[in-house]
Amino acid sequence: MNPIESAMYGVSQLFLTPVLVLVSLLFAYAFYALGAFCWQAVQRSQGRRKGSANGRELLLAWQSNPGLSADELHALALGRMEVARIAARVAPLLGLVATMIPMGPALQALAEGKLAEMSRGLTIAFSAVILALIAAAITYTTVHVRRRWYAQDLLEIERQRARNIQSAQESQP
Repeated sequence: MNPIESAMYGVSQLFLTPVLVLVSLLFAYAFYALGAFCWQAVQRSQGRRKGSANGRELLLAWQSNPGLSADELHALALGRMEVARIAARVAPLLGLVATMIPMGPALQALAEGKLAEMSRGLTIAFSAVILALIAAAITYTTVHVRRRWYAQDLLEIERQRARNIQSAQESQP
């Protein structure tokens, strides 16, 4: 191996532990996001039956501050989904990185006939990508359902605004 190849190999190996830590954190975050999503789904369901705004974050924000514009509410919705959106996009990338880093040593171990060492490298590689893909699938799903929920909330807010304007016009002499 020439010096550039050796340097690139050495630097890439330095990233294995941080990438595995990040994949683990994203995996844990995905289940946190799933729990929050399920709780919000229960609240929305109960709120719909009772006619309240439970679990409807944008509607609650608008009720507490009716001066919020549609753009401000949209920005609020995007902010609420931002971490999960990033996790859904970054997790597969980190999974790929966590797969590729141990593949080099695993292939080298195979060439040297060290099957146990090769097996260890492949185990790390495949475990990391599986956890990263599960994290991405969970966060992707929660983001897309929440996006629909927020769109429904924005429509409801616009309907209520229109009703308020109509009521104000009708009450004027």
